[in-house]
Amino acid sequence: MNSELVTGGDVVLDVDGLRMRYGTRDVLHDVTFQARRGEVLALLGPNGAGKTTTIEILEGFRSRSAGRVSVLGTDPARSDERWRARVGIVLQSWRDHGKWRVRELLAHFGGYFTRYSTATIRRPMDPDQLVAAVGLTGQADQQIRTLSGGQRRRLDVAVGIVGRPELLFLDEPTVGFDPAARYEFHDLVRRLATDYQTTILLTTHDLEEADRLAHRIVILNGGRIVADGTAGELAHRIAGRDEVRWTFDGQRFTQSTEQSQSTGFVFELFRKHGHAITDLEVRRPSLEDAYLALVRQTELTRATQ
Repeated sequence: MNSELVTGGDVVLDVDGLRMRYGTRDVLHDVTFQARRGEVLALLGPNGAGKTTTIEILEGFRSRSAGRVSVLGTDPARSDERWRARVGIVLQSWRDHGKWRVRELLAHFGGYFTRYSTATIRRPMDPDQLVAAVGLTGQADQQIRTLSGGQRRRLDVAVGIVGRPELLFLDEPTVGFDPAARYEFHDLVRRLATDYQTTILLTTHDLEEADRLAHRIVILNGGRIVADGTAGELAHRIAGRDEVRWTFDGQRFTQSTEQSQSTGFVFELFRKHGHAITDLEVRRPSLEDAYLALVRQTELTRATQ
């Protein structure tokens, strides 16, 4: 998905010079980024990087120390219930509604949004359409306590999007998912962005998940943005070099090359040794390579200052 970068559309998140101070300690330093309609933006960083503080400010749950923040054209610090009806939040923890049935819980939450429906704020989703959208049609009449972990997480998302939000916050959405449930959830996120033009701000420690889902990635470390771009751009700019591996005459070889030179290097290998070359592999730098290199570099810079 990250190759399908959103380049047009309205700006939904606009953060400029965001700062946060607790006492004498600064935890956010001039954080600046944007997200557009229908874009999936991943906010990555190690524990303590400032991700949670940033998200809580954007959600309107925490006041900032300085800077400008616009979310759906409104300062979250001065938001009202009409603004909140346009925002969906899927937290990492589950609130206990175990005795409710899936369809009735969604209908109940949908009722909160009806009074805020206007020409510009869409009416809540029909419960039956919603359970189908998240893959819970077969569980619509089950009590929530009988759902599996993956099914509960899909219900979390259903609760988050019942009001047809224009912006959805996803916090570590697939923690505890098995591979099949994770695949289904990723498909749902793509459909939300594509079919509903929902802007999604994703926080995750799963770098493969960020690579699969995000149009763009922002890396936060030490309260500062240290990188911003697509997964491919970050891998190329930060990690940089390809790694060519091959076997010849029973020996395993590895050569690091510039990305622009990998094809020529492989061509020369085959020109010189032909079919005697086996187990050839060209490994491009990954988002994980770039992320780890960037975090180490940032931490080393801070340690020497």
